[in-house]
Amino acid sequence: MRYTIVVPFFNEQDNVTEMYARIKAAVEAIPDDFELVFVDDGSTDKTFEILEQIAAVDSRVTVVKLSRNYGRTDALAAGFEHATGDYVITMDGDLQHDPADIPLFLEKIDEGYDVVCGWRMERPGDSLVARRIPSRVANWAMARMSGVPIHDFGGGFKAWRRELIRQLPLYGEMQRFIPALAAEYGAKICEVPIRLSERKHGTSHYGLGRVIPVFFDLMTIPFLLRYLSRPMHFFGSLGMLGLGSGLCLSAWLGVEKFVFGVQLIAEHGPLMILSAVLVIGGLQLLSIGLLGELLVRYFHQRLVGVWNLKVLTKRRRRIGS
Repeated sequence: MRYTIVVPFFNEQDNVTEMYARIKAAVEAIPDDFELVFVDDGSTDKTFEILEQIAAVDSRVTVVKLSRNYGRTDALAAGFEHATGDYVITMDGDLQHDPADIPLFLEKIDEGYDVVCGWRMERPGDSLVARRIPSRVANWAMARMSGVPIHDFGGGFKAWRRELIRQLPLYGEMQRFIPALAAEYGAKICEVPIRLSERKHGTSHYGLGRVIPVFFDLMTIPFLLRYLSRPMHFFGSLGMLGLGSGLCLSAWLGVEKFVFGVQLIAEHGPLMILSAVLVIGGLQLLSIGLLGELLVRYFHQRLVGVWNLKVLTKRRRRIGS
């Protein structure tokens, strides 16, 4: 299979049929094998029923239904699990993305890029305060922290190599930051300008309420990029700094007490409390780093064990055949 198009839907009953028709018209003009994976993210309207009707008449369509509304990231992850194409193209289901831009993404993939991001240069209908300003701030911060020089991390119109996307952690609002995570795996990333239309039906599911979770994840990204496989380097550094400062302060207080006879409680009571807090906090951070290292080691051991089991199973099947 050449490529898979994954589209998540949430209460988009008025857009589903037209979205399918547009995608179908665009991709049938391309001489490549394709499939469509439509994910119903717990819609409460007739979105799923319409998707089932489409799948009943088009064998290239796979419909995935989630039990409740998990959000776009989990909906995309479910779609990726059912994708069989060498490449995966993701789009939003609200008719704002133009399927006629799909060839632009395939051209960049053919040039050797692993991730192609759609750049929404013009955003008609978006509120300046609720959407544009938070988006620009988040994109600027993400580009600075990740070193990936693209303008639009949060857009849903993207193309990926399937073997890459299945390696990346997806939860929370992490789908916005996949390019930054992919860069850590050595992926080649670029972006292409895309056309964006105003929403015709329904209401937007994004607003100021989504800004806070996005910025929480934005704070998580630097840790994931630098310390995911070595948590002791982060917690251990802070722990050693706290522990060392506390011990030095305690040593000075000890000299003051036993050499110069200073009454520590009367003269340096706050410093005594500070030194104790630094020592205890430093030990706790070191313990957290050690536990993190043990968890990472356990994860990698399990991963290697599963991989070896798969290889052994394949060998046995070959011998048996």
